[in-house]
Amino acid sequence: MLQARECACILILAAATLLPAPLLAQQDDGAGDPQAVQRLGDKPVEKEYELDVTVPPRTATPPPPESPEQRAAREAFERQAAIERNLASAVGAERDGRIDQPPGDCAWSYYRAVLDLDAGNEDAMQGLVRVQDDMIGRALEFAREMDFESAERLLEDALLVREDRAAVDAAYEQVRGVRLEHAGELEVAAVRAMDAGDFNGAERVLIELIALGDMDDTVNQLRRRLEEARVYGGFKPGQTVRDHFMSKATWTPESVIVLAGSYVMGSSAFEEGREENEGPEHRVTFRRGFAIGRTEVTVEQFRAFVHATSYKTDAEKHGESTVYDQFSGRLTQREEVTWEMDYEGRKARDDEPVVHVSWNDAQAYVRWLANGTGKPYRLPTEAEFEYALRGGKSTRYWWGDGSPARPVENLTGEGDVSRSQRQWSTHFKGYTDRHWGPAPVASFAANPFGIHDIGGNVGEWVADCWHDTYLRAPVDGSAWVNPGCKLHVIRGAHWASSPDQARSAYRVSAQPDRRDARIGFRIARDL
Repeated sequence: MLQARECACILILAAATLLPAPLLAQQDDGAGDPQAVQRLGDKPVEKEYELDVTVPPRTATPPPPESPEQRAAREAFERQAAIERNLASAVGAERDGRIDQPPGDCAWSYYRAVLDLDAGNEDAMQGLVRVQDDMIGRALEFAREMDFESAERLLEDALLVREDRAAVDAAYEQVRGVRLEHAGELEVAAVRAMDAGDFNGAERVLIELIALGDMDDTVNQLRRRLEEARVYGGFKPGQTVRDHFMSKATWTPESVIVLAGSYVMGSSAFEEGREENEGPEHRVTFRRGFAIGRTEVTVEQFRAFVHATSYKTDAEKHGESTVYDQFSGRLTQREEVTWEMDYEGRKARDDEPVVHVSWNDAQAYVRWLANGTGKPYRLPTEAEFEYALRGGKSTRYWWGDGSPARPVENLTGEGDVSRSQRQWSTHFKGYTDRHWGPAPVASFAANPFGIHDIGGNVGEWVADCWHDTYLRAPVDGSAWVNPGCKLHVIRGAHWASSPDQARSAYRVSAQPDRRDARIGFRIARDL
């Protein structure tokens, strides 16, 4: 027990000797506060320090550093988790219709985040295809609703979705096509309004055209035409017009106003009697109206041209033409037949359609009209002729699909009889018009467009060169002409046409100097 106490005292004294000098208690004379001095053994001190004898806590052993392989595995795991999380979010966004909006919370953003983590991720790439397709679909829908600004803005965004821009470029072409088609419809509507004298309506259509954008040339042309229409007064459908020669007391033949419009030209593969050269069917749109002869040009009208110009026809130059022989019932060549003769080679009546005239002769006549009046007279184009012939109908003939119920044209009727008591072997059953050979013009009622004899009486020259099909044919109604072409087109039925040849789509070719008892022509004029 004594030894333990001695050891403790020794330890205390040893600790005291280790304290810094200023902290050692200084001995005084007993003055001052007796509490300020404490004694440790025989040595006074100012303050006694307490020893901290607590055991420090045990420090945790740090983990060993990651190896490169461990770090790569951890990062791969975290990347895969992020990929799966973004793919799930993308699928949910697609399901909820958040395809490209709002930014950061749409399928586009999530699929893009996946590809930032895994550039070859097939699910994300296919997802972006769907995103782009959806945006393209909505853009086309905007275009069909005539909201072209929204359509183009959406397509601009769609270009940013994927590097492959083929689908977007194709959509741009579709939108452009819709825009142009709508612009064409507006242009036709503006022209129709002008032709009808509705100038305020035309102005409203022009405003719509301006709103489409990129239509400056079309708008400017229509504005000029509108100004001319206001002065000219406008035309009405079926209205007849004619022009006076500038230097003589001569009038042109009457023409009928045909308004701008659209139709399907040619015949379908299923039409009875169809020829291969009548296809393919194609839509033709006339952006401007035109005038076409109310009747075929008559002998009297052609005589005025010959007398004024001393013109010699091809029949006169070649000294012959083709006439109908009553005894054989066939067409035959005969010498000294001219434009002044009828289908049999006899003197023709003044009001009969002029025949024995070639394409060259018809062109010379319309040039004479144009030069004499200063107006754009010409031959009809093939598209104009069929449009006028159909009269707004799509049937085999302008009156329907079979034999007419009443006399409508000079055709091969079952009841028609020639002077030599012949009848047609191929004919319209139950029909008769009581004519064999050309009838005087306007002997029958007009078709729905107010035009006489366009589906019968005589076949008629048009301006176009012959083409075996309508592949690459103009769709604006203009003449299809190739310089130096060897054949031209004859349209419309004649007095000897079979029912199949009298169809509205039927067409035949001939050399430009061809003339016979079945071919005449009528005029046309730009408005």
